[in-house]
Amino acid sequence: MLHSPAAAAAAMEEQLRVLLNASSRPFPSSSSSSSSSSIWPPNSSASEPVPAAAGGGGGAVSPWDIALCATGTAVACENALVLAVLFYTPSLRAPVFLLIGSLALADLLAGLGLVVNFAVQYLLQPPSAAVALSAAGLLLTAFSASLCSLLAITLDRYLSLYNALTYHTERTRSFTCALLLLMWLLCLAVGLLPLLGWNCLRDQATCSVLRPVTKDNAAVLAVAFLLLFALMLQLYLQICRIAFRHAQQIAVQHQFIATAQATSTRKGLSTLSFILGTFALCWIPFAIYSLVADSSYPAVYTYSLALPATCNSLINPVIYAFRNPDIQKSLWLACCGCIPSAFSSRPRTSSDV
Repeated sequence: MLHSPAAAAAAMEEQLRVLLNASSRPFPSSSSSSSSSSIWPPNSSASEPVPAAAGGGGGAVSPWDIALCATGTAVACENALVLAVLFYTPSLRAPVFLLIGSLALADLLAGLGLVVNFAVQYLLQPPSAAVALSAAGLLLTAFSASLCSLLAITLDRYLSLYNALTYHTERTRSFTCALLLLMWLLCLAVGLLPLLGWNCLRDQATCSVLRPVTKDNAAVLAVAFLLLFALMLQLYLQICRIAFRHAQQIAVQHQFIATAQATSTRKGLSTLSFILGTFALCWIPFAIYSLVADSSYPAVYTYSLALPATCNSLINPVIYAFRNPDIQKSLWLACCGCIPSAFSSRPRTSSDV
C-alpha cells in the first residue's frame, strides 16, 4: 500500500507513452487508398498532361487539342461566312460557285468535327465508343469531301479553258449538282467505315496514327490522297500550258507588245504555284507520315503534322472564295452597302484562273 502512488504514476506514464506512439503512426487504410486512386502513372511527371486517348477529362487538357479545337472554330466560322454569301446572293448560282460552296460546306463540317472531337475526348464522361467512332467518321467524311471538292474545282478550271466555247452549255447546274451528290455519297461511305467495323478498338496493336482507323486503312487513305494530288498536279500543268498558249494567241492577234500580257501570265503562274504549294505543304507530310507510322510513334509527331493539314481548311476560303471578284462584290455589299469602283474597271486576266 505504501508504494501504490508511485506504481499508479508509473502506470499512467506508460499509458501516455503508448497513446503518443500510436498517434504518430500513419493509418494503413489511408496509404493504400491514396495509391489506388491516383490517376498518374508512376513514371509520369505531374506537369505532363494526360493524353486524349487515356480517357476523357480525367486530367489536364493537351495544348495540341486546344490548338486543334481553336483551329476548328476558326475554320467553321470562316466557311460559314462563305456559305452565307453564296446562299444570300442569287447571282452566285453558276457551277463554279456550287463547287466553291461544296468546298466551304466540307471545311465547315471539318471545323465542327474538330470541335466535336474535342468535346468527346474531354467533356463526355465516360466517353462512348459509338460517339467516338461517329466523331471520327465526321472528320473522315468532311476532309474527304474537302479534298474531292478541291479536285473538282481544279477539273472545272481545266475544262473552262480546254473547252472554252462549249463549257457553259455542257457544264449545267443540274450536271454539277449530280456530280456533287455522287461525290458526297462516296465521302459519306468513307466516313461510315469506322462505324461499320473498320476500326482498331478490338485490337489496339493495329491502330494507326489516325486512331481509331487501322494502319492498313490509313495506308489506303494516304495512297488515295497522293494519287489525288498527282492528278491535281497534272491538271494544273495543263492549265498553265493552255494559259500560255492563249496569251501568245492574244498577243499575236492584237499586234502589241506582249509585256503586259506576259506579266499577267506570270502572275497567274505564281497564283497556281501558291495554290499547289500550300496544298502540298499542308497535306503531303501528314499523308506520308500516316503511311509509314503507327500508334507506337509519339503523339507529338501526329499533332505537329495534323495541325497544318487542318489549317488548309482555313486557307481554302482565302484562295478559292475571297479572291473571287464576284464574291468580293457580295461581301462589300453585305458589309458596307457599296462596291468599290476598282471592281467595275478591273479586267479578267489569266491570274484569275
